[in-house]
Amino acid sequence: MSAALQTIEFLARSEHRVATLEALAEERHDRRDLRAVTGASDPTVGRIVRDFEDRSWIVRDGPYYDLTPLGAFVADRFLDLREGMRTGETLREVWQWLPREMEGFAVEDFEDTVVAYPGPNYPYTPVERVTYLLESTDTIRGLGTTIYKSGNLDVFCRRVIEGMEMEYIYSLPILEAIVDWNPELAARAFECDNCTVYLHDALPDDNRCGLNIMDDCIGICGHDPATAQLEAVIDTPAPEARTWAEAVYERCLEEARPFDVRELEAASSDSGERLLRVE
Repeated sequence: MSAALQTIEFLARSEHRVATLEALAEERHDRRDLRAVTGASDPTVGRIVRDFEDRSWIVRDGPYYDLTPLGAFVADRFLDLREGMRTGETLREVWQWLPREMEGFAVEDFEDTVVAYPGPNYPYTPVERVTYLLESTDTIRGLGTTIYKSGNLDVFCRRVIEGMEMEYIYSLPILEAIVDWNPELAARAFECDNCTVYLHDALPDDNRCGLNIMDDCIGICGHDPATAQLEAVIDTPAPEARTWAEAVYERCLEEARPFDVRELEAASSDSGERLLRVE
């Protein structure tokens, strides 16, 4: 094993070492502070600071310990690695639902992320997360299959009728499915002045996920293309993710066209007639 990997192992196999390094990366501490921050015993803290001193990571100034420039470098790189691994583990379970075809998608933009997916004993976590997000925003822009054939459609339409500003880009088959789900409620939402719908013939990743931009976060919803079941919800307040999402949305909007109910009528006379009759 290389010396670099041995150093990573030296830190990674001790939560107290990592906690000590992280605490000292924030500010200087004495041993009493380090015991409180790390939860380690005094003998354990003593061994840690001696090991760190031997590696030239810390220097003692009276009762206090400070990171050396070398120690600060090691802390920065190791803690970045830890955060990267956390993100990797968080996204691993939902990787197949992420928008890998949307230009500019980068995993590093999703380090501060909430992930909701069905558990073995409770399958409703993603639906509940979308409901929470819809109830927490006054504006929403989106594209694709984000709100599609789920219990969230009731909430989505209700929020639009209540005044939530909505601008959405759909493919025709997805819009047709939404109208078929509840023609009367869809019509009430679509006729609201605060609701604007566009159509697009080739949305990226449209067969498995969609993108939402809300007041305080952006969200990705993944659906099983065979069942239309909501499989995962990923949302983040990260500014980098928002910048990416807005760029994707603007590119798709440039290629989209305003919704015309006659397209629905041509695609499915039953759905179109029901929508027109309600309007």
